[in-house]
Amino acid sequence: MDDILELTDVVAESEIEGAIVWLLRLIGLLALLSGFGLWLLTDMGLLVVPLALIIGGLILLIVPGLLLSLAEVAGG
Repeated sequence: MDDILELTDVVAESEIEGAIVWLLRLIGLLALLSGFGLWLLTDMGLLVVPLALIIGGLILLIVPGLLLSLAEVAGG
């Protein structure tokens, strides 16, 4: 856990945090849309792959911004 917070501190100090957060959000959105596409447009039903893509996409949409703001608050 300390390694993750240290990595977010390094990213926050490098002034490219906005680009990295938006890149992760874009990847999360693509994963979310592909998960819903697999679930709705194929006859798979709600199986492991679409569910994993949907949950992973939601995590990538939410977590990077929260980690970055947590690092800024903790870093003072």
